[in-house]
Amino acid sequence: MTEFSRYSRQVILPEVGVNGQALLRDSTVLLIGLGGLGTAAAQYLAGAGVGRLWLSDRDRVDVSNLQRQTLYRQADVGHAKVAAAAAQLRALNGEIEIGCFDAETWPAALPQADVVLDCTDNFPTRYAINAACVRARKPLISGAAIRLEGQIAVFDLRRGGPCYHCLYADTGAAAEACEQAGILGPVVGTIGCLQALAALKLLLGIGDDAGRLHHWDARRMRWYSHRIGIDPACAVCGVRRG
Repeated sequence: MTEFSRYSRQVILPEVGVNGQALLRDSTVLLIGLGGLGTAAAQYLAGAGVGRLWLSDRDRVDVSNLQRQTLYRQADVGHAKVAAAAAQLRALNGEIEIGCFDAETWPAALPQADVVLDCTDNFPTRYAINAACVRARKPLISGAAIRLEGQIAVFDLRRGGPCYHCLYADTGAAAEACEQAGILGPVVGTIGCLQALAALKLLLGIGDDAGRLHHWDARRMRWYSHRIGIDPACAVCGVRRG
């Protein structure tokens, strides 16, 4: 299978072309969190030919994950998510490099990534990822989903925009969990796919999605969007501007 035949449906797009495909092949995406968001995003990034896809998650596959985390199979239950995901992604596209990192090693890898996807489900990790992206001046694509709602935002200080902490200050509040609130699989999968789309657009230089929060009401099939303001007193990015 030649590279062109594998990627022909996107290479034919004027927004991609041969040069854009080469950009994707030479890019590195760090994806943290391999739940409903991360497994959806990872499949499309691998399928698109992102050359290096780095994965991080500390959990093991649980049978309850299979309702929405479609990268896994029943035989993966009990196995480490990062290993199970890597095996499936290599089977999907053996032409790309899949790297695996744990909670202790992803911060050291982050400065070498071109784009970071936050697909996690708790505020402490989200704040840590954001702070690392601010220090390394790396674009961050954040997604979240619960019940019948989802949201996505792109943060990119290189364009002078806000950071995640500007939007959600650290109040010490706990994130609502799917175990208690529930989630429909296609809702979280849709947001994960949009994270992959935002990453591909950013790598290809298509448009500018940074600095806006997009909220999806899946029950009513409605999208709401608003610009995120920069907090001049932000404890994370405020001292790193200029």
